[in-house]
Amino acid sequence: MTTLTTIDHYIAGFPEDTQKLLEQIRARVKEVVPEAEETISYAIPTFKLANRPLVYFAAFKHHIGLYPAPVENPAFKEAFAGYKTGKGTLQLPLHKPLPLELITSIVEFRKREIAEKKADQKKSK
Repeated sequence: MTTLTTIDHYIAGFPEDTQKLLEQIRARVKEVVPEAEETISYAIPTFKLANRPLVYFAAFKHHIGLYPAPVENPAFKEAFAGYKTGKGTLQLPLHKPLPLELITSIVEFRKREIAEKKADQKKSK
């Protein structure tokens, strides 16, 4: 078993159709938060912002998981209605086009969360 060291290495291990979807997610995250750092964490692609996890994504047999997804946030309830969700997880079926606007909204939401936590920490010092 080889240890994954880059997102490129991770993506290369999947069929071409899945690779395209993973690259679309990657490109969208980089577009929304260009300063985010690419890494591998928990053996899956991860983007970090301010040294904190922004989003993770991973391919499976029938879907791509996006984490953490704000599934408990009422503002996302309607947007998530057509997808399988779990605690902090959004499952994007491989056989459907990616909801790039929804992915954008999730990434922007996570960016705001990280900025707010960082601001709160500065206030408490």
